[in-house]
Amino acid sequence: MNNKITLIDFWAPWCGPCKIMNPIIDELEKEMGEKLSVERVNVDEDQEKSSKFGVMSIPTYVIMKDGKEVGRKIGVTPKAELVKLLAA
Repeated sequence: MNNKITLIDFWAPWCGPCKIMNPIIDELEKEMGEKLSVERVNVDEDQEKSSKFGVMSIPTYVIMKDGKEVGRKIGVTPKAELVKLLAA
């Protein structure tokens, strides 16, 4: 069993809040290193995955552990709040 956490970032190039969040997601990826895997999903290009996860608005962040969804945040989210979610 691996304890790797996956953060799925549902975004789009035209989404202002997504652009605000990009540097925060990049920072988390650097800081957490191998413990965190970030998967970026462009909702315009991958509508199948977006609907599979029931994404209605972006940005949406889905936290997966061991193949199960353990958390979700929608919209601009403070980094500290994402860190809490990832640590849960």
